[in-house]
Amino acid sequence: MSKPLPEAPEGRTRLNRRRLFAGASTVGALAAVATLLPRVQTAEPAEVAARPAPEKGGGYSLSDHVKQYYKTTQI
Repeated sequence: MSKPLPEAPEGRTRLNRRRLFAGASTVGALAAVATLLPRVQTAEPAEVAARPAPEKGGGYSLSDHVKQYYKTTQI
């Protein structure tokens, strides 16, 4: 004679074998699809020529991205 299964707490469902295998098969199918999809080839960034070191020290230069930042801070 088997014991009755305990009830799940209110608001929660019990995990049974059917749900477990359904979830595992879903994960497996998604993994298979992910391996079959073509991978996106990213272009390697072009090498940027190094600037010469400043003669008087420092190293700050007013570049385009710095100018763009300054524009975004103006009220």
